Amino acid sequence: SSSSSSSSSSSSSSSSSINQSINLLFEDDAGYLDVAVSEVKHPPPQLSPMPEGLTSQQVVRRHILSSIIQSERSYLESLRRILQEYHRPLMEAEPRILSPRKIRPIFYRIREITQCHAMFQIALASRVAEWDSSEKIGDLFVASFSKSMVLDVYSEYVNNFTNAMALIKKACLSKPAFLEFLKKKQASSIDRITLYGLMVKPIQRFPQFILLLQDMLKNTSKGHVDRLPLQLALTELEMLAEKLNEQKRVADQIAETQQLARTVSDRLLSKQLNSEQGSLVLCETLIEMVFGERGQVLKSKERKVFLFDDVLICANINVKGPPDISSLVPIGPKYTIKWSAPLQLVQVVEVGLEAPQGKDTKFQHCASKRPSTVCTSAQNKTSKWFWAPPRLYQELQELQHDLSVVEEVTLLVGTLQGTYQNLNTTVAQDWCLALQRLIRIKEEQIQSANKCRLRLQVPGRPDKSGRPVSFMVVFNTANPLSKISWVNRLHLAKIALREENSPGWLCGEDEDRSISPFWYPLLACHMPVFAARTPERKLQAALHNPVHCSLLGFSAASTSLPQGYLWVAGGEESSQGQIEIFSLNRPVPRAVKSLQVGSMVRCLEHVPQPSPTEETETESHKTSMGNSNNICVGLDDGRILVYGSVDTAVQCLLTLTNPEGCPVLCLRHSSRFLFAGLRNGTVMVYGRNSSGKVVQDRCVNLGSEPVRTLLVLDDSVWASCGNSVTVIEGASLNTQKFEVHPDPMVGVAHMACAGGGVWIAFSEGSSVRLFHTETLELLQEINISTPSTLMNTGQTSIRVTSLLICQGLLWVGTAQGLIITLPVPKLEGIPKITGKGMTSFNAHCGPVDFLVSSTSSLSPDLLKRDSLVDSPDSSNGGEDRSDTSSQDSLQQQQQPYQGEGRSKGRCVMLQYKLRSTSGLPGRPLTALGDEVSVSSLESLEHSVEDGSIYEFSDDPDVWVRGRPCEREGGRRDRVISTAVISGGKGFRRLKGASAAAATRTSGESLENVLMVWQLPLTV
Repeated sequence: SSSSSSSSSSSSSSSSSINQSINLLFEDDAGYLDVAVSEVKHPPPQLSPMPEGLTSQQVVRRHILSSIIQSERSYLESLRRILQEYHRPLMEAEPRILSPRKIRPIFYRIREITQCHAMFQIALASRVAEWDSSEKIGDLFVASFSKSMVLDVYSEYVNNFTNAMALIKKACLSKPAFLEFLKKKQASSIDRITLYGLMVKPIQRFPQFILLLQDMLKNTSKGHVDRLPLQLALTELEMLAEKLNEQKRVADQIAETQQLARTVSDRLLSKQLNSEQGSLVLCETLIEMVFGERGQVLKSKERKVFLFDDVLICANINVKGPPDISSLVPIGPKYTIKWSAPLQLVQVVEVGLEAPQGKDTKFQHCASKRPSTVCTSAQNKTSKWFWAPPRLYQELQELQHDLSVVEEVTLLVGTLQGTYQNLNTTVAQDWCLALQRLIRIKEEQIQSANKCRLRLQVPGRPDKSGRPVSFMVVFNTANPLSKISWVNRLHLAKIALREENSPGWLCGEDEDRSISPFWYPLLACHMPVFAARTPERKLQAALHNPVHCSLLGFSAASTSLPQGYLWVAGGEESSQGQIEIFSLNRPVPRAVKSLQVGSMVRCLEHVPQPSPTEETETESHKTSMGNSNNICVGLDDGRILVYGSVDTAVQCLLTLTNPEGCPVLCLRHSSRFLFAGLRNGTVMVYGRNSSGKVVQDRCVNLGSEPVRTLLVLDDSVWASCGNSVTVIEGASLNTQKFEVHPDPMVGVAHMACAGGGVWIAFSEGSSVRLFHTETLELLQEINISTPSTLMNTGQTSIRVTSLLICQGLLWVGTAQGLIITLPVPKLEGIPKITGKGMTSFNAHCGPVDFLVSSTSSLSPDLLKRDSLVDSPDSSNGGEDRSDTSSQDSLQQQQQPYQGEGRSKGRCVMLQYKLRSTSGLPGRPLTALGDEVSVSSLESLEHSVEDGSIYEFSDDPDVWVRGRPCEREGGRRDRVISTAVISGGKGFRRLKGASAAAATRTSGESLENVLMVWQLPLTV
């Protein structure tokens, strides 16, 4: 114990010394002091030889520490190289290569960042020296990188980075001596890294730290002295990285917008781009494609597509600059606007799902150099350019026609009087089955063609008669993820333009500024819960039942709410309860079923049943998880109804009771048990007996106050009772009780968990408290009733009625109907409030009864780009292709199709099940005479060799389909769809930042209403 105390005292002294050193670094009025660090006096960190007797976890932690030391040493060396090999020679060069006035902005804040990390390395060396006795490093990261001065230095560097690169580019073009200087420095370096490669390292530094500390935390057991400090360090680094990433994103966005604005001839559009109102949502280089009448690629060229919050712009990419410069520093391209269109008038059109046009709508093809050129439908048929891949859809129609013909032939074959071996009903039915299979394959090809192809219907200039003109634009994206992102962002950007999202949120940082940024939750809709208005009916609970819908198309899956069903429960006191089920497989919830239960519903819980093996788990996923969903419903009469849910088919499988018939206030399940919190202060625990039947396992008495809320963690359950929380161990059901509020009259009402912390809200007051999940220590307390919130909403006090953590936001619902969000970290750290909160301008008229999140992953099949999309839909013949190497899918598409010559002699073996007709009765029907040889007859049969289904007999390589692309076989991309739903009485819009009153929609003040917020898809 003495060694432990001495090590902790030495570590605290080292931390204080590093704090003093860093504080000294920033005491100068001019900003920063230049502190020289001698490596003789302060040698770099050196880990001592590994002692014997270490556990496997201690060995892994030492290896991770070694990686931290090596990574920091390399980073500091790169920073010093910038100063010693570039900054100093340029400042001391005679004659001058660049003037000091131009050199200083290029290397702005590099010296200060170097000094910060030099001080950090001193503290790191001290901590490494005592590692075997302390094994603690998390607090060092907190002490070194939680200070505002570190954020300030890095922020100024990140904000200046784009400008620094622009200065380097300009100097390379105007100063040949500077360009030669950069070339020589790169050639003489051992690793041949460029100046840009060195200067981008500060931007990448904190994500690298986060990865290393995540590994360290994974290998730090609960109860370890370093566990809480590591979690706090992750929180600080994540917050720092998020702020820097956001500043970098904004800086890049401004630079891209300014570059585009310089090329705009339209003054109004140029002014719009330069104004602060225009926000760049997404920009990407896509391949614009022109198709011929046979579906072959006639032309493909790179375009830069810009999605702003209210306009979509497509620009030509001009020459990017000399290759010797672009190899040293990224050269921003120059743009020439090809077309722009109001976002509301742009439509996404999928292959084979062309939107019907009005009688007065004409189509103009983008290949025309003059936008006013118009071609009618008749002209389109003979036009050289065709802006859509029509062949797949045309072939599908042809196959459907052929199937109808063959079905008629089959009926006619059934009327034959004679018996023929190769012409009978069996063979004809085989033709039908084969065509049906071909139709399914063609539908899969159409679906696959959508995965990397973005088709937009864009409004053009009206023709001379004033009729509207539209043209179709086809872009190839780099991968399915890019296509998904574009469809989703276009959909959400339109939602952001609606009145309820303009503005959508009141920012707490500036009382006079209301904001409606794209990246904040967007109100997708608000709608009544129950078909009939019953003012006495009160909402109690809601949950998301995730069910994958295999019928959703590509764009539908990209724009719909998280797939599955939303269960919303309520009822009246001493009366029946009601459950409404909504389908979420579209952009707006749709009521699909209503259930009546014998008593008021108090709570809901979704219990997925894990499959015993991975094989059956995969199979259940393919069948929409239908057999694995159970919904538990807690009633006011003490019953728990267990429903089995397969899509909209709902069946009550089981009814559980408690001896006293006490109301069930909350339900939660763990891997082994179902926990039910009762009004009398007890927790009923249900489990399965040896025969698999669900029975009451035991009863845990917590006190006399109601158990209002339960929360399941990894290996324990938190249960509230009065002003205390009881931790119930998952396996043994042992309990540990601790007090979370000093007032015994205040009870715990809501709990929400993220990372290593639990936020708790109470029955009274406007404060929420954060507790550590392992030490049960109080880490933070926040009062959401801020002066700005009260002033802007006209409230005198605020009480919390619901709580939720989702996608880095702590959602707080109040008794006044307000919804407040506070930023929290997303990683494994501590979910501390890391910034100012926001209040939604969309509110309920009464208390927010619940906040529930719905999250689902898009089907992995949507992310696969298999050979179906790369076969006959596209072909070679492409011309004017700017960069074929940047578009891999184009390369793959050039191979299978061989032009008109390929169709000559092409035939499809229409065979589904039959391998040979030789076993059928009758003689073969053939034009050859009786003298035909046996071998000739055999040639009429479908032999084993050529009997593969749907093979092209002249090109056996083409029909082999469905093989996974080797390059993408190892990808594990997950696209997450997220929405947040609130429930309460009525809907209203807060008037604005300075108004205390609010507007209400007429007739909805007493109606139970859902509000649905949609978030952008995340990968």
